[in-house]
Amino acid sequence: MKICTVTQATIEDVVPLFNAYREFYGQLSNIQKAEQFIRERIEQAESIIFLAYQEDEAVGFAQLFPLFSSVAMKKAFILNDLFVAKQARQQGVAQALMEQCYVYCKQENARYMMLETATDNINAQKLYEKMGMTIDNNVYYYSIYW
Repeated sequence: MKICTVTQATIEDVVPLFNAYREFYGQLSNIQKAEQFIRERIEQAESIIFLAYQEDEAVGFAQLFPLFSSVAMKKAFILNDLFVAKQARQQGVAQALMEQCYVYCKQENARYMMLETATDNINAQKLYEKMGMTIDNNVYYYSIYW
């Protein structure tokens, strides 16, 4: 397995996976909009996307978005997207992508990396706990959706 950072040259490799990720969460397939979204994130340096390859096939990705901790006066990251194609699941791809995210966040001297997951996404929760992540019971997260 090889993990690379997505660049302009490899956007086309991540788009089908990003589209499948959105479909997994109940969104309609839209390759054009998926490509536009990914292209904008890369061109505007608004996210870091790691792409996992098995042989020459892109099989998974993780997307980190930067934010900041005012209290610590440091950068922080949200792991917003983590997805592995069905044929590559249970082969360590998600764990390798998360490990790459950890390495990157530590290199950036980040205060923390956080993520959210659905309460019924048990497989993902098991991985996150295996990777040393814990549920933060010290704060409440509030949301409003439009």
